[in-house]
Amino acid sequence: MTAPVTVLARARTDAHDRLVEADEPLAGLQRRCGGELPGTVAVPELLELVRKARALGLRVARTIRAIDGEDVIRAWVEIAPQSGDEDGGCLIAVGTWQSSPIPPEADDDATQRRIAIDRELAELTARLSPDQQTIAVDCSAPDLQDLAEAMREQKSRKWSELVSFEGLAHRQPLHWRLLDGATCHVPGSDRLWTASLVPLGAPEPGSAGFELLLVADRPLAVATGEVPAEAEQLPTSFGRELTPVLRQPIARIIANAETIRSRLAGPLADEYSDYASDIASAGQHLLSLIEDLSDLEVVESDDFKTAPDAIDLGDLARRAVGILGVRAQEQKIALVAPPEGESLPATGEFRRVLQVLLNLVGNAIRYSPEGSQVALALARDGDRALVTVSDQGPGLQTDQLEAVFRKFERLGRSGDGGSGLGLYISRRLARAMGGDLWAESAPGEGARFTLAVPARDD
Repeated sequence: MTAPVTVLARARTDAHDRLVEADEPLAGLQRRCGGELPGTVAVPELLELVRKARALGLRVARTIRAIDGEDVIRAWVEIAPQSGDEDGGCLIAVGTWQSSPIPPEADDDATQRRIAIDRELAELTARLSPDQQTIAVDCSAPDLQDLAEAMREQKSRKWSELVSFEGLAHRQPLHWRLLDGATCHVPGSDRLWTASLVPLGAPEPGSAGFELLLVADRPLAVATGEVPAEAEQLPTSFGRELTPVLRQPIARIIANAETIRSRLAGPLADEYSDYASDIASAGQHLLSLIEDLSDLEVVESDDFKTAPDAIDLGDLARRAVGILGVRAQEQKIALVAPPEGESLPATGEFRRVLQVLLNLVGNAIRYSPEGSQVALALARDGDRALVTVSDQGPGLQTDQLEAVFRKFERLGRSGDGGSGLGLYISRRLARAMGGDLWAESAPGEGARFTLAVPARDD
């Protein structure tokens, strides 16, 4: 006999496949996938299973996948149709929940993605000969018209002789590999341009010429300082109103792309599934930023309050470790949770405390070296219940212990996909619940982030 699966979360749908009740972390995923609570199930694979279970009247149990920001969620779900229920919906039980980073794409795939994006953004495209002389040029930018005309009239000259490059001290002629990705100044334009050279021909790249793409660092309207008159009259709440408006269509794009990618609607050629995956991935990057900005506006609003729940910090710490366990394992980092049975009663909003812990543990995993350990420990200090997340990373300088909680502060890091808002929002949440969040560290000794919330006596 197999042991019963521990239920991590429960949820319920109605006869119209609307999620009417859901525990965390499923409730949070529903919102991040563009759905509402109550609202139609927004996780594509879960929606498909709910529809099948309800239509066939059969219990369904399997693993589902969903994209959550830059992570892949894998969850074991059991769906039981409730034919006798007045709502005619389904009961959902989540048995496991694992989060891991989206696998890095191959170099060739990344290159093709970059080229496709550059083609969409380019304001000047040209076909060049193997010697980088102009064969044909097309331009849509007003501030590049002089360059385009010069390229047409001086076809015997290399295009690179008509612009000036930043950081390139080499003499002409410049090899195409030096020019690919280089930034340049164009006479008559105040914008900075990035050149993308796509080599044509095989087996020698460039033997049949090149495709030239010039992409600006900012739109022309921003560069010239043009601001629509109506923008000057926007109310201060415009950003708060715009965030859900943006979130919903972007999230639906992601959900539909995931449905296509996972072939839930039927067979599909591999290349189209890959295209759908690219759409979903790009949308997730944008959606994660929107979610951070949404949380930022919520916690900074004058009327922001949290809903106090009777919680167990030990249980929440173990949940956070379970959710991020796969990500830690892939980076060869050991997560140490409070042992089963260790309890610390406290008062705080369940999903907000879990959000803070996931941010702390996620940061610790991201900045810890391979083979190290991230540990969560519980303690009580008077009327405060504490959970501390400790890592064995490089640690923080004394002047960084407070700086790390500033808005948009990333301590000089770049390219890690973060917005610099996670710890700022986490501290605001902790203080809104009557607690606090602080850091302790020394260079080379790792960092310790402690969340404090009001303690509760059973």
